[in-house]
Amino acid sequence: MFIAAATAALLSAAPADPDLSWMAGYWLDCSDGREASETWSDPRAGLMVGHAVSVSASGGVSFEVAQISKLPQGVTYLAQPNGMPPTAFVLTESGPMRAVFVNEQNDFPTRIIYSREGDALSARIEGTMNGQPASMSWSFRAAPLNTRCAASS
Repeated sequence: MFIAAATAALLSAAPADPDLSWMAGYWLDCSDGREASETWSDPRAGLMVGHAVSVSASGGVSFEVAQISKLPQGVTYLAQPNGMPPTAFVLTESGPMRAVFVNEQNDFPTRIIYSREGDALSARIEGTMNGQPASMSWSFRAAPLNTRCAASS
């Protein structure tokens, strides 16, 4: 009962039609020897489409396609990392330049958090791995489409 009430309270904090246009653009993170980019479309008829490409310091490559749209459960971030089936995260918090998407049933992550300040977009995923709190963060900067990190080719 408490979980249902808490979930209802969290969902009520997220507006039905949030303005997430601040996420749109091409974003690049060249920190820690990696190259990570995310590209988000502007919102069109309630749909935003994104994709990400990451190259680790050791040369490993991963990708993700995503969309944000309004579904019956609310505004939802559908993530498909490396071609896996989509996983849904529902918007539970939204404000100027901040959005939090949650799926408590997912193994990892259970939370996806985006925030923006100026030409910087921060992305963070949080959850539990092996019974311990875990997270990963990216610090993106706005860049021209398909810009690469200096050491990359």
